[in-house]
Amino acid sequence: MRLYGFHLGSIVLGITAASRGGSAADIDPLSYVDQLIGSRNGGNIFPGATLPYGMAKAVADTTSGSNQGGFTLDGTPVSGFSALHDSGTGGSPSLGNFPLFPYASCPGDDINRCDFPKKIRAAHGKFNDSSVVARPGYFSITLDTGIQAEMTTTQHAALFRFTFPTTDGEGNASHPLILQDLTDLSDSRQDNGTVSVDPETGRITGSARFQSSFSQGRYVAYFCSDFSGPKILDNGIFANSRASTDVKNLTISRSINGYPLPGGAFVRFESAETAVLARVGLSFLSSEQACLNAESEIPDYNFDEIEKTASDAWGQKLSPITVSAGGVNEEYLKNFYSGIYRTMVNPQNYTGENPLWDNGEPYFDSFYCLWDSFRSQIPFLTITDPGPVAQMIRSLIDTYKYEGWLPDCRMTFSKGYTQGGSNADVVLADAFLKGITDGIDWDVGYEAVVKDAEVEPFDWSSNGRGGLDSWKSLGYIPVQDFDYKGFGTVTRSISRTLEYSYNDFTISQMARKLNNTSDEEKYLRSSENWKSLYKSDQTSKFANGADTGFVGFFQPKYMNSTFQYQDPLACSNIDNAGTICSLQNTALETFESSIWEYGFFVPHNQGDLITLYGGPSQFVRRLDFLHDSNITYIGNEPAFLTVFQYHYAGRPGLSTRRAHFYIPRFFDTTPEGLPGNDDSGAMGSFVAFSMMGLFPNPGQNVYLISAPFFEGVNITSPLTGKTATIRNVNFDPTYEAIYIQSATLNGEPYTKNWIDHSFFTEGKELILTLGRNESTWGTAVEDLPPSLGEYTGFNGTFSKKRTVRNIGSRYVPRFGKGGLGFN
Repeated sequence: MRLYGFHLGSIVLGITAASRGGSAADIDPLSYVDQLIGSRNGGNIFPGATLPYGMAKAVADTTSGSNQGGFTLDGTPVSGFSALHDSGTGGSPSLGNFPLFPYASCPGDDINRCDFPKKIRAAHGKFNDSSVVARPGYFSITLDTGIQAEMTTTQHAALFRFTFPTTDGEGNASHPLILQDLTDLSDSRQDNGTVSVDPETGRITGSARFQSSFSQGRYVAYFCSDFSGPKILDNGIFANSRASTDVKNLTISRSINGYPLPGGAFVRFESAETAVLARVGLSFLSSEQACLNAESEIPDYNFDEIEKTASDAWGQKLSPITVSAGGVNEEYLKNFYSGIYRTMVNPQNYTGENPLWDNGEPYFDSFYCLWDSFRSQIPFLTITDPGPVAQMIRSLIDTYKYEGWLPDCRMTFSKGYTQGGSNADVVLADAFLKGITDGIDWDVGYEAVVKDAEVEPFDWSSNGRGGLDSWKSLGYIPVQDFDYKGFGTVTRSISRTLEYSYNDFTISQMARKLNNTSDEEKYLRSSENWKSLYKSDQTSKFANGADTGFVGFFQPKYMNSTFQYQDPLACSNIDNAGTICSLQNTALETFESSIWEYGFFVPHNQGDLITLYGGPSQFVRRLDFLHDSNITYIGNEPAFLTVFQYHYAGRPGLSTRRAHFYIPRFFDTTPEGLPGNDDSGAMGSFVAFSMMGLFPNPGQNVYLISAPFFEGVNITSPLTGKTATIRNVNFDPTYEAIYIQSATLNGEPYTKNWIDHSFFTEGKELILTLGRNESTWGTAVEDLPPSLGEYTGFNGTFSKKRTVRNIGSRYVPRFGKGGLGFN
């Protein structure tokens, strides 16, 4: 995830607008999906047509600097229409291979007066935002040239429908031309690309080798394009800016100037009286397989039927969660279901298309990256779509079997760069603890996570962990570590220590369930290594020298056990010094986040962390400071859990209040409605979990309870068919009454501020009674979420007789005025 500046949505959603009440049965989830949320301001989402986890992803590609998902609504023109994409990623764009581009006619009917190279033809790709239509399984745009481009997809193929003006600007009959070139979004073609066009049928086939994004790898993609509609007038190939109808085959080099030479093929049609249908088959195996994929999945070019099938597939995937709106503004429903939709765009199911190995196991790609998705995206799918999660786990384990390591990132068959810990460990543990079993060999899965913990790879920049000798002998990753066994960027010693600690804890929980007592105890011990970097007298000051007033922070430590200094606010949202905080070899000791924020990343031992920070009241004070001073930024995944960590200090109401502060202030339904990259649905899952009223501590069988944003939420488990229900009593659609006063679970009083996964699989009912002020619900020590260390320092303040201070007058909900007034 790349950080973006402070964002306030251009529209803060009001509550007084027309609303829709009714029962859950009244809600059609598909009608509330807005795929254009995040298509501006760096959300980098893919807003086009696809199936859930589909390989084919068709959309218009713009020339924006934020076109990682292909299309943007930021005033930049369209340069092509392609059918392979990722969604919500940072860094350089990936995929976008073999784009089509349409012309109603070439000036003077001279093909050499059409603009073929991508950089030039974009001048013909201007459009009005109001022409864009996006719905699940469908995308449409009308260019200023009058050409309408519609698209829908199957699993491995896309169907485009181009409707052209029947005459050109001079009144002559149109001879539409569609070209297809050998580029991708990043212009990363590596060596010779090839393309051929059949002179009779107009079928275009080809392939090229490209650079995988955020990795050192490369891949070869293949395509097969057929056309239906008006008769073919002629066809041929183009190289650079010139074209020929006499030449039907082209092999073109990358060139020597760092930009691949333009090249491709085209087909021209006799008239524009009927639409041109372009069927594009895709494969990573061969052009022949691409043709087979297209022919088998789209045999008769029936656009409406293909679109309906795609829409129905999305309807089925969204159906497990229904809500009773309770009179809330419809924009909240749109925000909620759009977030759920984005959780199922990536990763992508490439089963049967893996050129590296094929043993019949599922293969998923575009884990981009698990550092982002382990926190809430994959845990969300564990609830709503466990079947594909099981396939993802099998794919990760299979990757381990053939590559030797579990990936942290994986895109287009390449090892992506590891950002922090070996967080596939958390993904596997989360699924294992929650009973995902379908076809998974958990013995091999456990073997894989143990290898992460025990064996250092030679290249730990792209899998596994580095510095394991120091980890085992010193109990932390030292700054300037001496590591001669494996190699990677020797930075991030704090964030790696904290993440490795949690990785080990999740392994211990797998060992416990497997009755492996010795491993459980071993990894529980190493999960406490985070304490080695805590410096109890470390202060923190702002850039102007003013003291934050807090003491005790993690700090980098050398191999000789002396501390180095890193400003706890470096790499924070208020660090304006140009600090390098990513994977560069000059970066600091925390990855894309500050010591302030990483100071809360001890998900398994909040009890001891609270004690280190001076007890629950000081912990809450520090959490408030993190958020209220804009040190954290909700547009990056490390912030997610901090919103709900008030639960561990016995203040679950503050978690609810904090969630209402961030939604809709930072997450709204406009094109700029995301505070940062969606990161393959990570932001969408944060919205969905927060609005549903349950948030996971991933890698543990724990969901933190807060008040849902709706009167009721029903979640049907695809595994058991049972429906879990969360219902708010005294629900207030103006969100003035958001604090839980009491709860019942299956009709019995329930005081814990968390539940486990059986809530979903057994179809339990949680009824929450709400009020305007904090209550004593969920505040007693015995009601707090599990912690490896004991909760101490509460001094009996969370007894049943405790009266909580009324804070309503300090934090008055002000929707329509920028949120809840925390600042």
